Amino acid sequence: MLTIGQLAARVGVTVRAVRHYHQCGLLPEPERDASGYRRYGPRAVVDLIRIKTLVAAGVPLARVEQLLRAGRDEFAAAIAEIDRQMAAKIADLTDHRAQLAELVAGDRLFLPPEVIELLDRQRALGVSERMNGIERDSWIMITALAPDQVLAWAATKSAALEDPELVRLYLAMDQAWDWPADDPRLPDLAEAIMDWDRRNPREDEASEGLAALMNSNSFESSPAWARLRRLMAARSAQRP
Repeated sequence: MLTIGQLAARVGVTVRAVRHYHQCGLLPEPERDASGYRRYGPRAVVDLIRIKTLVAAGVPLARVEQLLRAGRDEFAAAIAEIDRQMAAKIADLTDHRAQLAELVAGDRLFLPPEVIELLDRQRALGVSERMNGIERDSWIMITALAPDQVLAWAATKSAALEDPELVRLYLAMDQAWDWPADDPRLPDLAEAIMDWDRRNPREDEASEGLAALMNSNSFESSPAWARLRRLMAARSAQRP
């Protein structure tokens, strides 16, 4: 006859685990003897070994009690079902690991390679990480809303970056983020942007509308950009 500590040591589990199995109803809890100790016999050793083995194999505690009482055929069928469930979980975890591996590469999980290449190119041109992050978020939304057009738009943007004037304006807008809303340089920047836009009209009006939607929150997050947008809208309204 063994005390709870001796039973746990013989089987290779903790006393806390034995008490937990008592609470779960998996292992009967013996009555106390005259000295006030609970004593465990050979049956408890066998049951605890079976419980430990099933738990170590990944069998949920909710199923352990069923398996302890099951006959040979029922036990085999239950183990086969648990194995199928574990295989499905392993497949899910494998997928999650693959996604985590892609997350290490950052935006590559969310964006096509052409857009990633475009963002890297802008970074090389001197565009700040903040500006690139704003555009990245826009590209993520565009990819979700217009997946059949995103590659064409990325190609158009990449071709436009061949124009040194556009790069200059893009970098100026990047710097303008931190300007005060009353900065005297904003009207000239608005005019320069509109002049470039007029010389390079968009062929796809739908893309222009979607781009405006994507960038609306970005413009409002900077007081200078918000004023820049208002200045461009006012000048546009004044011209045919």
